[in-house]
Amino acid sequence: MLRKKLSKFNIILASGSPRRQRFLKELDIPFTIEIKEVNEIYPKHLKAEEITDYLADLKSKSFNNLKSNDLLITSDTIVWFEKTALGKPKSKKDAFLMLKKMSGKQHYVYTSISIKSCFFQKIFNDVTVVEFEKFTDEEINYYLEKFSPYDKAGSYGIQDWIGLVGVKKITGSYFNVMGLPVHKLYKELLNITQ
Repeated sequence: MLRKKLSKFNIILASGSPRRQRFLKELDIPFTIEIKEVNEIYPKHLKAEEITDYLADLKSKSFNNLKSNDLLITSDTIVWFEKTALGKPKSKKDAFLMLKKMSGKQHYVYTSISIKSCFFQKIFNDVTVVEFEKFTDEEINYYLEKFSPYDKAGSYGIQDWIGLVGVKKITGSYFNVMGLPVHKLYKELLNITQ
């Protein structure tokens, strides 16, 4: 459906995330991938979705030569836990400590998306509340050894083993936790074509 409506646009996805790339393919949107290195530093006073909004915008700023038919999509996801942003872990120890802290507790996953052209920019976000079961150290270590959560905010992928055995409750979009609130992206892209 979107393929036809977006046919006049050259869609650029600025993300190395295989999950985000898969979601765009499943929406049947033709796109190219273009990744630019960005130092993801944000002002310390920002909280929750303010951080992801800022970073999605920051990622879009490195694309300053957009053509008139280009549509650039950038995105950022964080886990917000006890008033602190948890990004990607820096090491196995870091990943272990993150999961240990969140064990048996609730956290929030924020994802922001920027859609940008030469003529406009729209930034929007989504939040999902995730509650974990209590993890044993053995379960955390098993997960870290068997899976690769090091490219994921909060040190876990909800679609991985730990999501299967450890997510007690979820309120909001499952796909948002995977890194892209696809339902919101779909609506915003439809709005652009009208």
